Amino acid sequence: MMIDAKMSFISQMRKAMAGTLTVEQMEKMAREGMNLLDRFEMREIAAGEDGPDDLLESYVAAMQVECRSQKTIDRYVYIIKKLMEFAKVPTRRISVYHLRAFISAEKERGIQDSTLEGHREIFTAYFNWLQRESLIEKNPTVNLGVIKVAKKEKKTYTERELERLNMCCRKTRDRAILHFLRSTGCRISEMTGLDRDAVNLDALECVVHGKGNKERTVYLDEVAAMLLADYLNERKDDHPALFISRLGERMQPGGVREMLNKLAEEAQVEHVHPHKFRRTLATGLTRHGMPIQEVARILGHEKLDTTMKYVVLNKDDIKASYRRFA
Repeated sequence: MMIDAKMSFISQMRKAMAGTLTVEQMEKMAREGMNLLDRFEMREIAAGEDGPDDLLESYVAAMQVECRSQKTIDRYVYIIKKLMEFAKVPTRRISVYHLRAFISAEKERGIQDSTLEGHREIFTAYFNWLQRESLIEKNPTVNLGVIKVAKKEKKTYTERELERLNMCCRKTRDRAILHFLRSTGCRISEMTGLDRDAVNLDALECVVHGKGNKERTVYLDEVAAMLLADYLNERKDDHPALFISRLGERMQPGGVREMLNKLAEEAQVEHVHPHKFRRTLATGLTRHGMPIQEVARILGHEKLDTTMKYVVLNKDDIKASYRRFA
């Protein structure tokens, strides 16, 4: 078995190097290769012979212990499984060549560079963890380069756009949602997950549960609090949810997006989406002098780098700051 494995290896090496070396060089390499292989006991590993590939399950368990959100865990599992199905080898045998081939194939399918960079970050996190846990010897992502993503100009809502959206609201609920997102900077899932008793209208604040079920306090401005009070006073139901659909059920993120899309079409405002409210709040607070660390707390970010991606500074902002501090 050992001899067969060595001969198979030498044969595959000859095929791989064919055309790049002379016959004499090839024979010399083959002889040296056989001499080197004589020092080792080796055999060819059949596909699937590595045993059960349960490394992903271990990684999922670690993420659960770290209180990562289920949405994040599901995304990681989906992308990693796509890689494994493409490579058709166990995790311990994944190489940088498998990763590059997978990313290249996805790019040919028309997947955007920004999405592929997200995939690369997932692979890096996964294999870094496996190496730290001593579950793999070599990390295949070490030589996997960052995917360059064309920088797109990030935009915030202008006061005029927000007013046009507000004027097109036909329901108190929709107007309350609009101002709630604008003043709190909540994620859409955080807002739809809120109950009435989480909001303190007197203190102009409410407690939300963000990613990983982490609790934080966000704040309402006077207008948002007034509209929210009007909306709650209009309701005749006893449903605990802060916002409900026309069917009397807790409003879901999809319902909020559909409502915003209709407002955007009527108001003729482009690129209306919930996350843009977070960027608008972060930019506004920063322009008014709030320290970036405090802005990060409001948005629920652990890393300041994440918050900085939300802040949109134009040339006039930078020029004004220079004049003020120079």
